[in-house]
Amino acid sequence: MPEDTTITRGRLVDELKAHPPNEAAELLESASPQAAFAALSELNPAFTQDILAELPAELRERILACAPPEIAQQWERNRAYAEHTIGRLMEPAHAVLKQGMTVGEATEALRSVMKSTFVTYGYVTDANGRLEGLVTMRDLLFTDDAAKVGDVMLRKVFTFRPETEISEAMKASLSRHFPVYPVCDEGNRLLGLVRGQAIFEAEAFEITAQAGSMVGVEKEERISTPMFRSFRFRHPWLQLNLLTAFLAGGVVAYFQGTIDRLVILAAFLPVLAGQSGNTGCQALAVTLRGMTLGEIKPGDGLRLVSKEGFLGAMNGAPIGIVAGAAMYYTALAQSSPHALLLSVVVFLAMVGACTISGISGAIVPLTLKRFGADPATASSIFLTTATDIVSMGMLLGLATVIVR
Repeated sequence: MPEDTTITRGRLVDELKAHPPNEAAELLESASPQAAFAALSELNPAFTQDILAELPAELRERILACAPPEIAQQWERNRAYAEHTIGRLMEPAHAVLKQGMTVGEATEALRSVMKSTFVTYGYVTDANGRLEGLVTMRDLLFTDDAAKVGDVMLRKVFTFRPETEISEAMKASLSRHFPVYPVCDEGNRLLGLVRGQAIFEAEAFEITAQAGSMVGVEKEERISTPMFRSFRFRHPWLQLNLLTAFLAGGVVAYFQGTIDRLVILAAFLPVLAGQSGNTGCQALAVTLRGMTLGEIKPGDGLRLVSKEGFLGAMNGAPIGIVAGAAMYYTALAQSSPHALLLSVVVFLAMVGACTISGISGAIVPLTLKRFGADPATASSIFLTTATDIVSMGMLLGLATVIVR
């Protein structure tokens, strides 16, 4: 029976990981409260909170009743903090010591704790729960039992605040590589612990969701999401994309007279749209990566936009020469009297479109972030609209003005 229980729990954990919070909560409704608690305790704490928030209040209470008091209290405490913050990732601080303890007393206290919990550090607090320092297991093992814990503890302890964004915490922990971090409030009272693994796991999920968010795929959608729910997630964004495509189509319709007069331009519209779109996507990818890694500081926006604009022009010039040459020989092959002028139009349009696309690739995510939205959310849709309108508009507009 114990083996079957373990297998069942492992399968339940795998099922929960494969579903978004609302669907994972539905899976738990058919499990016993004991099995539900066992599975939730093996998940990333932030994901556990997301699932608990989706459960009916009665079922949530039954699951919490199966948890040890310190875990139940910690889960309830974590609920008070916003999504994507360190407070959602906290685990109970089991190995709490008092500064007046001797090393022998601390070792004995930790021995009972380590029977059920893996302990990395001992956390030393005062009578009010404020963090005074921490001790490593090595220091306890190699120090005389009569020594005071306060004499061997490390006093300068790196801590997180519960309100810290997970992305900011990941950047702060990159150069530290501690397995566990204490979390304290403004009064330095110890609230819980957060594991480095949990921080990177939570941030990794956000990063993997960016590619989908750029084209309107919701973060909640997984491979296991039912077909019609996936349809509801994706279809509204496709309708928005259709609307933006109509805007690009409107630009082409506005210059219908020019196309009727210079039909050869129609062959080069997708060329400009494709090249400018790729230029914008390169700028978008670099900008999103800089945001994720915290490389873009306040005031860096203008510098980044300028750089991507110049890069667009630098890339657009040699591409424009090749495209212009292609237009020249194509026009000559069709005995067009405007071959040279058309090649100049293609060159100028390519340089201008790539420049604007580079600028747009940086501005779109920066603007979304400025207004409090996820910088990756459907950014590719907005960028594609901008690049299509600019590239087609520039080619047809310059042809209308230059080639008469």
